Amino acid sequence: MRFIKYCDDNKIPLAVFPPHSFKSFSQAIINPRTGQPFSSLDELRDSHDTLKPRTGNRMNNNEETLSFFEAYYGGFEALKTQQDYYDLAMDYYEHAAAMNVRYAEIFFDPQGQTRFGASWETMMEGFREAQRKAGQDLNSPQWNIMIVGIGLNSNEVDRPPSLFDEIFVRARNDGFHLTAHCDVGKSYPLEHIHQVASSIAGTGADRIDHGLNAAGDADLMNLIKEKELGMTICPWSYIRHQPMDEVFQRIRALFDTGIRITIASDDPAFMEDTWVLENLLVVKRYCGFTNLEIQRLAENAIKICWASEDAKRHMLRELYGIDPGT
Repeated sequence: MRFIKYCDDNKIPLAVFPPHSFKSFSQAIINPRTGQPFSSLDELRDSHDTLKPRTGNRMNNNEETLSFFEAYYGGFEALKTQQDYYDLAMDYYEHAAAMNVRYAEIFFDPQGQTRFGASWETMMEGFREAQRKAGQDLNSPQWNIMIVGIGLNSNEVDRPPSLFDEIFVRARNDGFHLTAHCDVGKSYPLEHIHQVASSIAGTGADRIDHGLNAAGDADLMNLIKEKELGMTICPWSYIRHQPMDEVFQRIRALFDTGIRITIASDDPAFMEDTWVLENLLVVKRYCGFTNLEIQRLAENAIKICWASEDAKRHMLRELYGIDPGT
């Protein structure tokens, strides 16, 4: 999600960032018509502890992966009607507008939805109507393109990006941009990152989601930098199962190498409501970013996004018109 704003809290700028996904379930859809016995998001959260943070006890990587997907795919059962998808999307757009979002590229997972019986028409019409409404009412005319890219998410175990190369080739030939998740802290991430950067669809993707493990490989970092690939980094999701020092050292290393990283949110509803602001604040503190460096992260986000060149120029003018201070 892309923002241009200054945050009053410590004068930290909240600037142009991509969202990581559109997979958040909020109170707008936890209501009687879904068949769920909860009247609020708090009631839903209190009903189980699948993803509840544990004081002084970080989840291991396998436990985090399994518990996340249990909650993630289970949540799809709450979405039944076109109105549910509309409410889900509008809740997201309203959160974004409250943070002065200028442009958003939002992940959604159609296979996850249709496997629970939702039709494409139900899902897409709900999303589309919310997109129209947001464009009209929330002062963000950039929310008018339905699909600009194709990516990968879900569990990567035994599913390398190359497995889906035929789909990537077709998507690129049809004019879509390409990206893919590359999980953090697994046994296979470097090979997956290398495939995404260099070989899927023949020449590699246009962007990498996550991919933090690249910071441990100089050759891979050089490849990403030379190809000017962007990377969407979501620190709050990593520190749930990775050592904090390691996470922020890697983020800093990627940034200092000159790679176009940008700070993003990853499923805020499943990550203790840590939106882009919270992710920005945590890297500001633990990576030691100055306000000028935060502005550079915002600049990166504009440059790696898939908006029109006119839209990018407009966002950059607004960004450069802000004095970030120190």
